[in-house]
Amino acid sequence: MDARELRIREQLEYLYEPEAAERAFAGIRGLMEDFAGKQRLPRGGRDRFTEKDAVLITYGDQVRSADNTPLRTGSEFLKNTVGDEVSIVHLLPFFPYSSDDGFAVKDYRSVNPDYGNWADVQELGKNFDLMFDAVINHVSRQSKWFRRYRKGDPGYENFFLEVDEDWDLSRVVRPRDNPLTVEVEVEGEEKKLWSTFSSDQLDLNYGNPEVLLRIVDLLLFYVGQGAKIIRLDAIAYLWKKPGTTCIHLEETHKVIRLFRAVLDSVAPDVALITETNVPHEQNVSYFGDGTNEAQLVYQFPLPPLVLDAFITGDAGRLRDWVGDLEYPASEATFFNFLASHDGIGLRPVEGILTDRAIDRMVERTRQHGGYVSYRADPEGGSSPYELNISYFDALSDPESEERRELQVRRFLCSQAIMLALRGVPGIYFHSLFGSRNWKQGVEKTGRKRSINRKKLELSRLRRELNDRNSVRSRVLRGYKELLSGRKSSSAFHPGAEQVVVDAGSEIFAILRRPSGSEKPVLCLHNITGESQSLSPASLEGVEITGPELEDLITGRSFAMDKSGEIGLSPCEFLWLREVG
Repeated sequence: MDARELRIREQLEYLYEPEAAERAFAGIRGLMEDFAGKQRLPRGGRDRFTEKDAVLITYGDQVRSADNTPLRTGSEFLKNTVGDEVSIVHLLPFFPYSSDDGFAVKDYRSVNPDYGNWADVQELGKNFDLMFDAVINHVSRQSKWFRRYRKGDPGYENFFLEVDEDWDLSRVVRPRDNPLTVEVEVEGEEKKLWSTFSSDQLDLNYGNPEVLLRIVDLLLFYVGQGAKIIRLDAIAYLWKKPGTTCIHLEETHKVIRLFRAVLDSVAPDVALITETNVPHEQNVSYFGDGTNEAQLVYQFPLPPLVLDAFITGDAGRLRDWVGDLEYPASEATFFNFLASHDGIGLRPVEGILTDRAIDRMVERTRQHGGYVSYRADPEGGSSPYELNISYFDALSDPESEERRELQVRRFLCSQAIMLALRGVPGIYFHSLFGSRNWKQGVEKTGRKRSINRKKLELSRLRRELNDRNSVRSRVLRGYKELLSGRKSSSAFHPGAEQVVVDAGSEIFAILRRPSGSEKPVLCLHNITGESQSLSPASLEGVEITGPELEDLITGRSFAMDKSGEIGLSPCEFLWLREVG
C-alpha cells in the first residue's frame, strides 16, 4: 500500500466505523484501479500554474445563436475573440437542472441538452483547459437519486439527511434565510430533510459511505471528460453533526483530503478549488497544510476590498490586507477574482472592514441600481450577505453623466489590481465584456443574482464589439492588453514574490519580483478620479530607478520627470519595468 492509499485509509477511518471504512476503502481502491492508466499523465516539467494562466468563468449557454448549440457557439466565439489570452475556461454547471441557474443538478453525468453534449464540451477543451463544477453538497429534488430514495430503493437508503426532532440545530450557521429543512413524503411517511440552500436542493448524507463512493466515482468521471480543475461548490457545509455549527467540520476537511489523495494518485495534474464564501481565516483553512487539500482557494475578501478602495479613494485597507496575507506552500495559491456568477460577498470582510464601510457599500449598491441579499443571524435578525450588481456598475453610477471613457478606465484599473496580485486570476465573462446591470432579468426571474447573469445573443454581441466606441469594445481591448502584459513577465508567476509599496492612500502599488534574472515589475494603480503623483520617497528601497521604463500593459516607454516623480492620470494604471 503506497503513501496515497494510506492517506485515503486514514481519512476513512476517521469518518466511519471500522467495518464501513474497510468496505469504503475497497470500493475506492477499485475505482482507482479501474481508472488508472486510462486517462491522464502528469504534466511533467512545468509548474501547475504560471503567469500565462488566467481562468474565464462562464455559463455553458452564455452566448447563443440560431446556428449552433450554445456550447459550440461559445467555444467558437471565445476562440476567435479571446484566443490564448486566457488558458482555462470554468464552465459553470452545464448539467440538467431544476433551479438556481444550474446549481440544483438533476443528473451529474449528462450535459444539459439545451446547451449541447459532451462532444461540445470536449471541443471547447481543444483550445482551453477546463474547470468543472462538482455540486456535491446537494442535488435537485428532481434528480434520479432523490426519486430512487423516495421510492425506498435500498441502493439509495440514507442518501439524504433525515432530521430528527430531537436534534440540536441551534448552532447551525446559515448561508441563507430560508428554512433549514423541508418536509417530503417518503414511502407514505412525512420526513424532514436537510436543505441548506433551498427546498429544491436537498443535502446529501456523507455519513453514508456509499454517497462518498458515488462522489469519488463522479470526480473521476469528470477527469475523464477533460476537467483539469474541479471546483468543490459550497463544500464548507458538506458534513452535518447535530449540536455543532455544521460548517468547516473536521469531517469535511477529511473528505477533501481524501479527494486530493485519490486525484494525486491517478490524476496528479488535476487541481481542486474550494468555494467557501466565509471569513478569511476560515476560508484559508481549505489549503490544509498546503499540500493535502485544495490547490486553489478563492480570494473572497478581494472584491469588497477593491470596491471599498474605489468608493473611498483610500487604498489603505486594501494595502494593509494584502501586506498581511500569508501564502501557502508552493503547491497551492489563491484564486483571485472580482466578479462571478454570484454577487459580491460581504461575509469574507467581517473583521476586516467596519460596519460603517459595509453600510457604505450597501448604500452605494442601491444607488447604482443593484440589490442586497440578506442572511439570517443566530440572534434571529438579518445581515447583508451579498451585493447583487455588475462590478462595472458597482464602481460607476450607470445613471451619471460621467464620461464613459473614465468609467471604463476605472473598471479596468480595478481589474488590473486583481491581475497584478499573486495567485491565479479568475475573470467572469460579463467583466471581460463590460456588461452592465440586467435589471430586467431580476424582474423576470424574481432572483437578485440574475442582475449579473444575462445570456447574450451572438449577433448583437458582435455588433457591440465591432463598435470601437462601445463600452464592451473598450473593456475587451483594455482587458486583453492587461492579460498580454501579465503573460509577458514571470514576475506575475503565482510563486513570484509580492511586496506592498506604500505610495499613499490614492495609489495602490505592489512590486512583483520574479525568481530568476528577469527584472521586477512595479504595478501602480490610481484608484481616484483625480491626477496623482508618486514621489521618489515612496520608491525608496524599490528596485525601479529608471530613468527609462516600459509599461508592460501598453508597451509604451515611460520616463520619470526631473524630480523623479511618476504621474498618473485619473484611474490610470501602469506596470513598469526598467528598460535595458
